[in-house]
Amino acid sequence: MASWDTIIVGAGSAGCVLAARLSSDPSHKVLLLEAGGSDRRLWVRLPIGYARTFRDPAVNWMYQTQPVAALHGRSCYWPRGKLLGGSGSINAMVYVRGLPQDFDAWQAGGNPGWGWDDVLPFFLRAEDHDDGPSPHHGSGGPLTVARINDRVHPLCGHFLAAARALGYVDNRDFNGPSLQGVGIYPVTTRLGWRASTASAYLHPALHRGNLCLQQHCHATRVLMLGQRAVGVEYRRDGQTLQASARQVILCGGAINSPQLLQLSGMGDAALLKRHGLPVLVELPWVGQGLQDHLHITHTYRARVPTLNDVLRPWHGKLRAALQFAWSRRGPLSMGVNQAGGFVAVEPGQAMPDLQLYFNPASYTTRDVETRRMMQPDPFHGFSMSVNSCRPTSRGSIAIASADPMEAPAIVPNYLSTDHDLAQALAGARLLRRLAATDALRDVIASEILPGGACVGDEDLLADFRARADTIFHPVGTCAMGPTPATAVVDAHLRVHGVTGLRVVDASVFPSIPSANTQAPTIMVAEKAAAMIAEELRRA
Repeated sequence: MASWDTIIVGAGSAGCVLAARLSSDPSHKVLLLEAGGSDRRLWVRLPIGYARTFRDPAVNWMYQTQPVAALHGRSCYWPRGKLLGGSGSINAMVYVRGLPQDFDAWQAGGNPGWGWDDVLPFFLRAEDHDDGPSPHHGSGGPLTVARINDRVHPLCGHFLAAARALGYVDNRDFNGPSLQGVGIYPVTTRLGWRASTASAYLHPALHRGNLCLQQHCHATRVLMLGQRAVGVEYRRDGQTLQASARQVILCGGAINSPQLLQLSGMGDAALLKRHGLPVLVELPWVGQGLQDHLHITHTYRARVPTLNDVLRPWHGKLRAALQFAWSRRGPLSMGVNQAGGFVAVEPGQAMPDLQLYFNPASYTTRDVETRRMMQPDPFHGFSMSVNSCRPTSRGSIAIASADPMEAPAIVPNYLSTDHDLAQALAGARLLRRLAATDALRDVIASEILPGGACVGDEDLLADFRARADTIFHPVGTCAMGPTPATAVVDAHLRVHGVTGLRVVDASVFPSIPSANTQAPTIMVAEKAAAMIAEELRRA
């Protein structure tokens, strides 16, 4: 059995960061196990290609949730990355950190060292921002954060004008002094290509002799000796293999990290016994605390050309491909959620409640099973979406059997609180108010979804229940906290009651940030790498 200093399970957004940072010490031997394969695929590297990977089993776990009572019993589709870079290789690339108060709340919940002043340096360490170095932006870090303000579709200007008409301020920098307002989203692209932690961190480090990447390795359990983690068991090419290490770090994300803990005998005792697994460490909070951002999209037929007119006809596709080949610019070099913002429901609120997305394309006639954004509606169309920044509903992840190849049961428990129901209605109302402004009314021919038959609050909420879906931000299922009664890891991301085992990914978030989760996940990995390096220096 091969032996390592550190085994990292999962080469996703966090795992790639850890592998690169820890292997920078040439005396430290690192094994990185990834269930998926390479990210060196055209539709992964092309920013707009995330639509093609949305339902591609070659790079996507393609999970389905359990039926959600508040969504008329619907099951929701949850894409998660199964390749180098993880979900950061198939996401929409929006890079927004969230509110300082989000992280101050983490610290206030019993996690010293996780307040805003503590985590900001690790955000900056990761970044190579187009604006250059400043108190708000990092420069020279591995990950490029690009501004696309001069490249977005002209229709974005109508959205921004509509928001101004409702009293919302312009915000050029969502990672600057304030999150409030509307603007163009910064994205993780470099020279027109997707910039994931696989391309930014991992690939430049793979030449190191002390870093070993093994792909298509499905971890089945953490190997334990008493209360100490001593390695990992995994399957590759039909064989069951084992590797030992001084420490094991789980970076499987909000679904796979709690699943692997449970399969390894760490979790709720009743759940483990029900599936015939030994209870090695009783940790009732494993898999609990699941949070996610739930969004609704309103779609419109437009009076003016939109991105549909570029990406639908063959000659538009050809023109876009030639533009990208020549200059690495144009629609293929960007996602489609180009504009948006963070706004408060009530005037004068200190913190925004709702996040907005503006997409200068529409997909109402597409086959929802393929969702290929290179094939939008055959008419002028666009859409707007909204989600609550800080939902209070909590769900769970639980193994469905002792078979590590079987997907776990995902219970989002959406809209299970009065707060979330109120936010859902407020968001739907806001989309209607934006569409009614002169700036957007002038370019809207008709509202396709939810449509003119949807009138009044009762109809808006019913439509929300019928069509709302994840915006792909699951967190919190191995939450950080001071006690195993209500948490899974401590402030150093060590699993409670276990030596030599950490979890480092979005599952450790004690509560969901107010914005997209890519940036905070990378920050957590940067901070974890620094903590581990300091421990090694002291050893």
